[in-house]
Amino acid sequence: MKQSTFEHLPENLPVPIDDGAADHIKGLSLPNIVLASSKGGKVDLGTLGRTYVIYCYPMTGRPNVPLPEGWDEIPGARGCTPQSLSFRAHYSEIRNLNADVFGLSTQDTTYQAEMAERRHMPFPILSDEHFQFCRSLRLPTFEVEGQTLVKRLTMIVHKTQIVSVHYPVFPSTSDPGWVIKELTKTRLNDHDGWFRNQAQGS
Repeated sequence: MKQSTFEHLPENLPVPIDDGAADHIKGLSLPNIVLASSKGGKVDLGTLGRTYVIYCYPMTGRPNVPLPEGWDEIPGARGCTPQSLSFRAHYSEIRNLNADVFGLSTQDTTYQAEMAERRHMPFPILSDEHFQFCRSLRLPTFEVEGQTLVKRLTMIVHKTQIVSVHYPVFPSTSDPGWVIKELTKTRLNDHDGWFRNQAQGS
């Protein structure tokens, strides 16, 4: 397969189904786990105390490095770079809705920092290479070529509580639109009241 820069989604990708693996996540509080950031330093998502988006993705590709065999046939696997670029394109709009953005994968920080610099990402990409964050929240994962990777999933967090979950995410480029729609709802209600109702499932 000819390797591209992975900016565009191929046609006819298999559509992931909702297997229920994320049903338990909404309403959970984030753990106090320190993760390395592509911008340097560490981030403890459990202590930020504000509104932010965490989009979790399996892995970004590198130019001229083959993706795992059969990657495009795994429902929901392909699309990490387009998703990140889409969040980059909508970053200002999300910030105007009073939310921060974090990407997260189980790739190491060196790998992530190279991608973030090459793609001019304006927000941090966090590394959960030891699966502490994924295991704590029991995030859905899958295996390929001996690697365990997190499935694509996006959470909106308010003051450490997960108030909204997007799973499965398809196509990956639709994710920022979902985030903006969810955050825009806060314009119609008081912020804490809306987030509290979201977390309770109303």
